[in-house]
Amino acid sequence: MKSYVKFETPKELSEKAYQAVQIAKDTGRVRKGTNEATKAIEKGESMLVVIAEDVDPEEVVMHLPILCDEKKAAYVYVPSKKDLGKSAGLEVGCSAIAIEKAGNATEIVEEIVKRLGKKAKEEKVEEKKEEKEEKPEEKKPKKRKKKEEGEKPAEEKKE
Repeated sequence: MKSYVKFETPKELSEKAYQAVQIAKDTGRVRKGTNEATKAIEKGESMLVVIAEDVDPEEVVMHLPILCDEKKAAYVYVPSKKDLGKSAGLEVGCSAIAIEKAGNATEIVEEIVKRLGKKAKEEKVEEKKEEKEEKPEEKKPKKRKKKEEGEKPAEEKKE
């Protein structure tokens, strides 16, 4: 798995993402390519961002999941950029696509976003568990006893 891939997308969900892109291309509006997807995310216009997992070099799409998290945009990974490009009506591969207006694919996009939301919650719970396991319990400093009035400090007692 590539370093920018934050979660594993079930095959069924990635197939639905391809289908949503294809339908949105015909009846809605999609932004094709990493640069266009980035613009759509920054403007808050994306309903769903579809990112290919087999992009090389990784740096091309590495910023997209982080940007989506910041802008609270839904995103999903698909295994093949070639299939992603084909579903968007391109003859070449496409590393990322943002669905701006889903058109007739609205129902599919909403289902994907709903399923991703559940997955994101489950992963956050897992991350919190891992953080607790990694963090050793910190020892609390011992409290010093207060000196009573008239009691001399330890150095003076030796004399």
